Amino acid sequence: MEKAKCYYFYVLKCSDGTFYAGYTNDVHRRLSVHNDGKGAKYTRARLPVTCIYYEEFNDKKQALRAERQFKKLTRTQKITYMKGGVSRDSIAKKL
Repeated sequence: MEKAKCYYFYVLKCSDGTFYAGYTNDVHRRLSVHNDGKGAKYTRARLPVTCIYYEEFNDKKQALRAERQFKKLTRTQKITYMKGGVSRDSIAKKL
């Protein structure tokens, strides 16, 4: 039986202290791609990056939705969200 494919919403902390949010089906591989300078243009100029948060989803659409919602938050709201102080549902209602 084949394992169900998972998708992830992830947040990287860049060397300048900024956050980068994205989605993938393999967090470890994607982190390596970013740190090899082959990831997003934003992270290439801010290496090295560290994965500081991720969530697992059953489908790509859910991971993309989480990424979109996260990007609309202020930095303070993003930090609160990653600490678990705000649920994904309550953020979606505010947006």
